[in-house]
Amino acid sequence: MKKIQMVDLSGQYQAIKDQVNSSIANVMETTAFINGPEVHAFQKELEEYLGVKHVIPCANGTDALQIAMMGLGLKPGDEVITADFTFAATVEVIALLNLTPVLVDVEPDSFNINIDALEKAITPKTKAIVPVHLFGQCANMDAILEIAKKHNLYVIEDNAQAIGASYTLKDGTRKKSGAFGDVAATSFFPSKNLGCYGDGGALYTNDDDLAHTLRGIVNHGMYERYHHDVVGVNSRLDSIQAVVLRAKLPHLDQYNQRRAESARKYTEAFKGQENIIVPSIVHTCGKEDTQCDCHVFHQYTLRITNGKRDALVKHFADLQIPCGVYYPIPLHQQKAYKDERYKEADFPVTNQLVKEVISLPMHTELDDEQIAHITSTLIKFVNS
Repeated sequence: MKKIQMVDLSGQYQAIKDQVNSSIANVMETTAFINGPEVHAFQKELEEYLGVKHVIPCANGTDALQIAMMGLGLKPGDEVITADFTFAATVEVIALLNLTPVLVDVEPDSFNINIDALEKAITPKTKAIVPVHLFGQCANMDAILEIAKKHNLYVIEDNAQAIGASYTLKDGTRKKSGAFGDVAATSFFPSKNLGCYGDGGALYTNDDDLAHTLRGIVNHGMYERYHHDVVGVNSRLDSIQAVVLRAKLPHLDQYNQRRAESARKYTEAFKGQENIIVPSIVHTCGKEDTQCDCHVFHQYTLRITNGKRDALVKHFADLQIPCGVYYPIPLHQQKAYKDERYKEADFPVTNQLVKEVISLPMHTELDDEQIAHITSTLIKFVNS
């Protein structure tokens, strides 16, 4: 059996090696390193794939979230509601802009933002909702869009983990994740479903005026060189990362299908295990599992319910089976984001998840032998 990787970027690279290498060589020859033709080509190709009017590439996913909030004109003191159970970048940018983060609990099955908790958290100071499409599937966009419309709030989709996933609204409208809100932010960190070979990110929107503002912000507030019309930042996707993303984008659906296939094999192996809760898929499309793209499995995250999660992590480490705990500490308990507004009773699900979740290897190169080894090892240990 080949060595198990949490993410096998090397194996994925081999299949696109010639295209990537020749394209990088071309960038080196032309020296169009910043805002070159490869970046513009990738922008257009991603717009077509996502079905959105505007993609604005930037330097990373965290910048994308910050720039989205800047572009919407959010002001210090404005409240932004997001999920407590997610990576810190989502709340980090809210704090950096002197906005007020409001963290709420999540659902125990999808791990996405709890709609009841979200609505209860709205105050006259609330200006935006940031639903995080965690681990590869969309939050409840029907309810979120309805709440946003009712309270006149912006929706900023954190799509860093779900690019390529689809969501079907109750009225039958079907779109790619990130295409529902006022603006979306995504990351092209190497381990993402669509990842480059360094840092990279993008924003997308169907709002022409907002897109214009965002394009200025990512480039020092300039639309014309040395004319600074808005306060901006330096956040641009470089051409070398763009050629990697261009090579991978045509394969993204196939990559996601491979992840889904591996997820189904994991889930089948864990069937009937009372101490293991497998990931839940919210089938908004109504299709069979083999045709469904509602979940693209950026992570395959289990819940170990008999108190053995931490011991399992150590056991896996001893056997050189990689795994991850995403996330071990709720954001409301993090030193940087503690606030007397938060009460532990408001976060029962998140506080339980951080004790139980474990993410197994998930990537396009997983094979049956590896999956069998991982699952049999896990089942034996949990039941011992």
